Amino acid sequence: MNKRIELTKKTMTERTLVVEATTSLEGQRLRAKGQMLVDSDALAFIYILDNGEEFVYASLPDTLWPDLKIAREQQYSIYLDINEEMIELVDLIDELNYLLENIKDNANYGEEMEGRVVEVFSLA
Repeated sequence: MNKRIELTKKTMTERTLVVEATTSLEGQRLRAKGQMLVDSDALAFIYILDNGEEFVYASLPDTLWPDLKIAREQQYSIYLDINEEMIELVDLIDELNYLLENIKDNANYGEEMEGRVVEVFSLA
């Protein structure tokens, strides 16, 4: 079964957004997959990580979206600080752009998800 971790903002510097997990995954070496999913029920984007045995879903809840908006607009690099390691979340901005385009005006993601995405990312 795949694991899920919740992410929160840690720091934002001139060209970098660092998020951290609310729980650690001791002893697991994680690798960024460069792919994202949507969890409409939880109002979250999910970044996929791999520990060699299973996927780990890193949840970027809507509370992080204003920071993601800035990172997207300014083309920041985004890193995950977990297990005393910094992992670049490669292709997150490209994946986010793709998802935003698909979510706008698409009822398949649910009215609440679509509305929140349009509001936060100014897609009107």
